[in-house]
Amino acid sequence: MPKRKDNKGRTLKTGESQRKDGRYQYRYTDASGKRHTIYDVDLTQLRAKVDEVQKYISQGLDYAAGRINVVELLERYIELKQGVREATKELYAYVLNLAQKEDFCAREIAGIRVSDAKKWLIELSKQGRSYSTIRSIKAVVRPAFQMAVDEDALIKNPFCFKLADIITNDAKHRTALTPQQQEALMSFVKEDEVCRKYYDEIVLLLGTGLRASELCGLTVKDLDFEQGRIRVERQLLVKGKGEYHVSPPKTEHGVRFIPMTPDVKRSLESILTNRKNPKAEMLIDGCAGFILLGRSGCPKVYKQLQKDILTVKTRYDKAYPDSPMPKLTPHVFRHTFCTNMANAGMDAKTLQYLMGHSNVSITLNVYTHIGFDQAAKQMAKITDISSVSKASNV
Repeated sequence: MPKRKDNKGRTLKTGESQRKDGRYQYRYTDASGKRHTIYDVDLTQLRAKVDEVQKYISQGLDYAAGRINVVELLERYIELKQGVREATKELYAYVLNLAQKEDFCAREIAGIRVSDAKKWLIELSKQGRSYSTIRSIKAVVRPAFQMAVDEDALIKNPFCFKLADIITNDAKHRTALTPQQQEALMSFVKEDEVCRKYYDEIVLLLGTGLRASELCGLTVKDLDFEQGRIRVERQLLVKGKGEYHVSPPKTEHGVRFIPMTPDVKRSLESILTNRKNPKAEMLIDGCAGFILLGRSGCPKVYKQLQKDILTVKTRYDKAYPDSPMPKLTPHVFRHTFCTNMANAGMDAKTLQYLMGHSNVSITLNVYTHIGFDQAAKQMAKITDISSVSKASNV
């Protein structure tokens, strides 16, 4: 059969035709068997549209048959995850970047079995990646495969297994500072010529239980000295290349008010008194007046707090080599606050509110750090109450 041509003598491809009014059209059938038509007055522009459609059709058919690879599946999954937090976006970017370098992720999803998935994660562990890192990777890959299962592109999700069954959890158990360690540390920091400038920041971490990013996100307007409370409604974070940004607290329960204890109030007043106001307050996502500033006059972020605390530990351990401090991080101070409140008898729901935990079970985990002395006190208290109750009924 002679090939069809348009009114300019150009050969038309399969599916292309020119209408009587001069417009071009292209007819095609989608993956579900439905017929469609694309129109354009220009043949070149029509073919550009056709290329996009063919690409879409190819992806749809390949996906339905499980013929796309793991990287393409992750891209498809991540593209649909809109409105996620900045930290989640960073995790997606990390996992996708890793996947693009892994031979395993170049394989078609239809050919991946549970044993293959397990071997890959074990290999990541052998490469030196920590248990928590691999858990985060699995937390992205597993739902991506589940999406393929839900859309009938796969029969079974090869990542539906417990990570602990194949990799030993090497994460060190987080411990709180003992009352003796807290007293020794704060006495040292208060007197040391270098560390004393970090005293108020540590008081705030120990006395409020704030996450480091939440403490860095506090502004002058968040401090209500009349009612004695701190409003927590944001985190101050930094992206890879030093770009500041503000985001909501880590969980939906993170927006809260923290009471000011006398020590916390004094430290806040001290910080504001010694705060060197910059010529122009940095405006970050509509927020200004951050209370913690670095030497440059820019707001402090987690890494700077961590560095300050590392300096404190290093100097303390040098001064007291026979009784060094355990690992110190901003989160250790937060954990210590939670433990202190639990040991003092605060109920779990109130403590959950103060910590900004999304679930009370997270808060309850702190009770695992209650030692013999505290257990003995609690039992003695209960026994005393029980004795009084029995006596009153006689």
